[in-house]
Amino acid sequence: MFKKIPNYIKYIFTNVFFLFVFTSIFRIIFYSFFANLENATSVEVRKAFLLGLRFDLKLAIITLFPLAILVLITNYRFLKNRIYKRIATIYLSITYLILTLFFLFDFGYYDYLNIRLDASSLRFLTNLKISGQVLVESYPVYKGIIGLLILIFIIYKFSKSIYNRFSNVEEKRSKKVKALYFITTVLLLSFGIYNSFTHYPLRWSQAFFSKNNAVNQFTLNPVLYFFDSFAYRSEGVNMEEFKKYYPVIAKHLNLPKDKISFERKVVFDSTYTKKPNVVIVMMESVGITTMSFYGNPIKSTPNLDSLINVSTSFPNFYVHKVGTAASVFASVTGLPDIEDVRTASRNPLLQDQRIIFDQFNGYEKLYFLGGSANWANIRSIFQSNIRGLKIFEEGSYKTEKRADVWGIDDYELFKESNKELLKLHQQEKPFVAYIQTASNHMPFTVPDEKEAYKPLKDNEISEGLLEKSGFKSLAQLNALRYLDFNIGRFLERAKKSGYYENTIFVFFGDHNTAMKRTNLYPKEFDLNIQLQHVPFLIHAPKFVASKTISKNGKIIDLFPTVASLAKINYTNYTLGNDLLDSTQTNTTSFVYLGINGEPAVGILQDSLYYSKTNVTKTTGLYNLKTKGLKNIKEDNIERAQQMDSLLSAYYHSTKYLYFNNKKR
Repeated sequence: MFKKIPNYIKYIFTNVFFLFVFTSIFRIIFYSFFANLENATSVEVRKAFLLGLRFDLKLAIITLFPLAILVLITNYRFLKNRIYKRIATIYLSITYLILTLFFLFDFGYYDYLNIRLDASSLRFLTNLKISGQVLVESYPVYKGIIGLLILIFIIYKFSKSIYNRFSNVEEKRSKKVKALYFITTVLLLSFGIYNSFTHYPLRWSQAFFSKNNAVNQFTLNPVLYFFDSFAYRSEGVNMEEFKKYYPVIAKHLNLPKDKISFERKVVFDSTYTKKPNVVIVMMESVGITTMSFYGNPIKSTPNLDSLINVSTSFPNFYVHKVGTAASVFASVTGLPDIEDVRTASRNPLLQDQRIIFDQFNGYEKLYFLGGSANWANIRSIFQSNIRGLKIFEEGSYKTEKRADVWGIDDYELFKESNKELLKLHQQEKPFVAYIQTASNHMPFTVPDEKEAYKPLKDNEISEGLLEKSGFKSLAQLNALRYLDFNIGRFLERAKKSGYYENTIFVFFGDHNTAMKRTNLYPKEFDLNIQLQHVPFLIHAPKFVASKTISKNGKIIDLFPTVASLAKINYTNYTLGNDLLDSTQTNTTSFVYLGINGEPAVGILQDSLYYSKTNVTKTTGLYNLKTKGLKNIKEDNIERAQQMDSLLSAYYHSTKYLYFNNKKR
C-alpha cells in the first residue's frame, strides 16, 4: 500500500514529519532548562506535553503548507525539474533558520520575564543597538551565529538528500487519481492545522488549562503564540464606555459629577521656609519577593531592610505593568501604561502631559541614568513633560567607566549623581532628582570587588537555599546585592555631602525580577501579579515618621504623595492619589497584565484581587490571604460587580486621559 503512494506525496509528509521533530526538540530543550515545573503534577505535565506536541504539529504543517501546495500542483514534475529542487532546498533552509531564531529568542525572553514570546516583544526592536548589546553581553551570540551557519548548511544538505531520495522515476497516474491524492492531502494537512475533533480548532487558549502558569507557558508554541497575540494590540479611547464609567471614577477620586474633569487642586496653608529636596530612586528589577525584609530566606537586601525600619513603607504597592519603560512612564506622567504591543513611552501621541513633576516650581529638576536617554523614547517622556529638566546620561559625566550595555554601573551612577546634588546643595538650590538604576538587570554585571561589596561564590551558598529563595541564578542574586550595597553607599554620601537631612528620599521597584515559584506569595505567582508587587518606601526622618502603611498603592500615586509631603502646591490631573492622606481609605492597586494568553486588567483592594480579560471578558475574584486558588466571584457577586465597575473605570479613564491631558 505504501509503495503505491506517489513519491511527491511521500515527500510532503516526510518534510512535515521532520519539521515536527525539529520543533519538538526545542520543546524538550525548553522543558529541560527553562520550564520550572517542579510544582506541577505529573498529570499536568503529561497533558501539557501532549497538547504542546499538537501545537508543534500544527506549526510544522502551516510552515510547509505553501511548499506542499506547489508540490501538489506540479506533482511529478516537482521531482524532476532542478528549479523546483532549488526552490525547495532554499525554502526549507530559510524555514528552519527562522524557526530556530524564534525558539532561541523565546528562550531568552522567557528567561527574562517568565513569559513566552509574544507580540509585545517587538518593543525591543525599537532600539536595536541596546537590545543587540544586551544579547551580546548576556548570551554567547557569536558562537550562536557560527552554530546557525553550521545548522543552515546541514539543513540545506539534508533537504537535498530528502529531495533526491524521492526523485526516482515513477509511473504516471491518471488525472482522477492525481485529483484524489490532491484532495486527500489537502484535507489531511488542513485537519492537521485544525487539529481537533470538536467544533472548534486547536487554539492558543487551550494551553491555559492549569492554575500553574508555568505549565501553561510550557504548553504554548512560541511561534504560533507570537502571531496569535497580534489580535490583542492596543485600541483608542472608547468614549461611550468612558462616559458610562466616569461616574464610578468620579466617586472614587472625588471628582465633579456634573462635568468631566480630573482636575484636583492641592494648596497648603503654609509651606516649608526651606524647600525640601526630593530624590526618587527607581530600583531596577526589585520586587517584594526578592527582599529579605519581606521573607526571602537569603539575606539579599540588608541595607534596604535597615532603611525600611526607619522609613514609611507600603507593603501593598504595585506597578501597573511589567517593564522598566512602563514604570518610568507611569511614575512620571501619573498614567498607567496599558499599551499592548509597544510601551506608552514610545507613543508620540502621548507626550506633553500635564504632570506633577513639572509643577515643582523653584526647583532644579534632574534625571540621572547610566546609559542613553534615547532608550524606549524615555528622553521624550522627561523633556516633553518637564520644563527646565537637566538630563545626565552617558557622555554627561566626568568619569565614565562603562560596565555593560546599560552604561556606567550603579556605583558610578550614584557617585556622579551625588556630585551634582552636592553642587546644588552648596548653591542652596532645592532639587528634585530622578535616578534610574540598571545594574540589577541582565547581564547582571557586578565587579569582583567594590569597597565592602564582594559577590557571593558558588561555594558560599547552598543550592538548596538558592532554590528556596526563588532566585534563578547566583548572578541574579549578586546583582540585587550590588544594588542594595550601592543604595546604602549613596545615603552615606548624601549624609557626608550635607543634603541628607533636608531631603525626601523615595525608593521603588520598577517591577520584580523573574523568580521561581516559592512559598512566598504563591498566589500572586499563580495569578501572574508577583512581577508587579514591588517595594515603595519614603525615607525622610525630618518630614515623616517611621511606619508601615498597609493601604493599597500604585506607581501613579508616587508624585501626588511626594509633592504633598514636600508641601508643593500642585494640580493633579491624573489618576494618582496621595498615599499619606489618612482620609483616603478606599485605595486600590490597578494592574495591567496577561491572563491565559490575552491582555487583562486587575484591581486589588485589601486582600481581594479581581481580574478581567480584555477580549473574552473572563473574570475572577480571589482572596490572596486564604489557602488555595479559588475563584470566589459567585459567592461575592455584589463585591465582584463593584470591583468590576471600578476596574473598567480605571481602564477607560486611562485611555481617555492619554489624549485629553495635554498641556494647553
